[in-house]
Amino acid sequence: MHEQKYIDREKSWLAFNARVLQEAADNTVPLLDRLRFVGIFSNNLDEFFRVRYAAIRRLSLSGISGEKYLGGVSAHQLIKDITEIVIQQQSESLRILSNIESELEAENIFIVKEDQINEKQEKFLKDFFIQRLSPELVTIILNDLAEFPILKDTLGYLAVRLEMNTNDEIRYAVIEIPKTINRFVVLPSTDDKHYVILLDDVIRHNLENIFNIFDYKSVSAHMIKITRDAQLDIDSDLSKSMLEKIASSVKDRRIGEPVRFIYDSQIEEDTLRFFLDKMKIVETDSIIPGGRYHNRRDYMNFPNLGRFDLLYKMNDPLPIPGLSLGGSILEKISKKDYLLHAPYQSFSYLTKFLREAALDPKVTSIKITLYRLAKNSQIISSLINAAKNGKKVTVQIELQARFDEASNISYAEQMQTEGIQLIFGIKGLKVHSKICVIERVEDGKTKRYGFISTGNFNEATAKIYTDVTLFTCHQQILKDISKIFEFFDINYRVHRYKHLIVSPHYTRSKFIKLVDREILHALAGRKTHIKLKMNSLSDFKMIDKLYEASNAGVKIQLQVRGICCLIPGIPGMSENIEAISIVDNYLEHTRVYIFGNAGLNEVYISSADFMTRNLDGRVEVTCPIYDLSIKKELIDNFNIAWKGNVKVRYHSYKLDNKYKPRNHHAPFRAQLETYKYYQNKLEIIEEVVQK
Repeated sequence: MHEQKYIDREKSWLAFNARVLQEAADNTVPLLDRLRFVGIFSNNLDEFFRVRYAAIRRLSLSGISGEKYLGGVSAHQLIKDITEIVIQQQSESLRILSNIESELEAENIFIVKEDQINEKQEKFLKDFFIQRLSPELVTIILNDLAEFPILKDTLGYLAVRLEMNTNDEIRYAVIEIPKTINRFVVLPSTDDKHYVILLDDVIRHNLENIFNIFDYKSVSAHMIKITRDAQLDIDSDLSKSMLEKIASSVKDRRIGEPVRFIYDSQIEEDTLRFFLDKMKIVETDSIIPGGRYHNRRDYMNFPNLGRFDLLYKMNDPLPIPGLSLGGSILEKISKKDYLLHAPYQSFSYLTKFLREAALDPKVTSIKITLYRLAKNSQIISSLINAAKNGKKVTVQIELQARFDEASNISYAEQMQTEGIQLIFGIKGLKVHSKICVIERVEDGKTKRYGFISTGNFNEATAKIYTDVTLFTCHQQILKDISKIFEFFDINYRVHRYKHLIVSPHYTRSKFIKLVDREILHALAGRKTHIKLKMNSLSDFKMIDKLYEASNAGVKIQLQVRGICCLIPGIPGMSENIEAISIVDNYLEHTRVYIFGNAGLNEVYISSADFMTRNLDGRVEVTCPIYDLSIKKELIDNFNIAWKGNVKVRYHSYKLDNKYKPRNHHAPFRAQLETYKYYQNKLEIIEEVVQK
């Protein structure tokens, strides 16, 4: 038996983020998209520290070793290991960013500092500072304050050191870099050359204007960044509504305990010490030296400068064969099931479904769960439209969707005003399912229509997240969805579901039964396999069950984009398991579970990963696929991804993100081939129609 049974969850996640960084370093990725991956890497790391690192830190401070929960390593040691890995990754990200900037210069795109601007740019920046930037600046002189100000973890700051002419006094200040202005300021171009300067450097360029009332002999400014614990502390005051409690907790998050402090490694020693002391940051916190700029997540919004040749070519989303955005979607769904695979196919089908339901006089009610929504959500607009047309609209909105709480509170208040009935979830359970059911009166009887998805009903992320949504008129499946809404309403009653697999009550046990069946097939010498596609695999009991299946001879293929605590390919433990991760232009978010069942494949789509929280601590929905053509489509999709030899890495205990070798095969990039697959389906249908 291999001495290591599981990969540490946190280290596996950091390995995933290293895969994102690989994309930033990949010369085959267009230059401006490489900058985007630098931004994604940084944004991911911020969330990791606010959530996972913060939780481990709390465990460490409690005096509990945590080895039982952390796969054999103590919380104290894990904090040290994480900091060491992150420092190395940060250093690598700076090297990659420097290389990208050099390559941008070869494309006549220059990111300039405050001491590199010409006369024409000087005039532009003077006007820009006076008209746009200066009114937005928050500058605080720190020495004489009775209480140090709270620095927000979503912002970057310049730590300013003023050396005064009188008595060599040192004054310190902090300047908040505003989020209301794009971090990247496009300067006037010259001779087909594009120039960009960071807002940080515009501020540095104007330090004299900002501090001209002080008699100083030198001034310097270095960037710092704080990350805080993002845990919500929801009080138990029964007099408060859930809306009030979440709103209060989100407000309190800004003063959460610091868990990471990043600083420009060129900062003066006395300035660094001043800020660490005043902010009560100690050596047990993650203190990370960095480069001149932090908050590199802003690179996700780097201006394209009209250089679309330096970006991935965006493929137009395709239509779903047989389903028109021009006609009635409900009429089509009444005859057969349809599958939407975004972003390869248009997400507009989902919003069209809701818009049609909002206007259809025969529709009496709409029930839907919402987790993360777009900034100006067409989903919300459609639901409000339905309410205004007299439909009974019920919305379960998850107020604890991490970092989307404020947005969801705003939408909840908006919907309440319009008379929509809101359900705010169940104590102790997040509602992560993606379901909708409508009721329509046909020939005097109520008929249900609906959809079930692996991803959020969010038209913005649907452009970059791969997800599947099943549109169905299967009355028994939709009756099960109605039962879930009854559970939301009266949650002490546990329902039985004939078709859906629902967390927290049945998902774990059902998947264990499905794996056990494959084990029995394997032991009986029958054809067997398990093919699972998910975002994360970290539940030890499910991993043990997959190890058991492997030892029984079941061939297991895993596509796990992010965390994978399972160790594949170990003789005597997991020799029949292979595990890959695809990180590419789209974020792989689809969850599809395929069980061979002696040649009678069973296929499921799900909102749940194989994580303890999804199996036991959330409301999740897994749906069987009964339509044979859709079942084949999902199996084809899995096999296309498995055949991929570009952007595909192996999971292993080494966490080395080794690429899958091509072995003299032609490059096969799964996401491009999936798009071609749907193009071919349309062409085949067109040929049949023409014949």
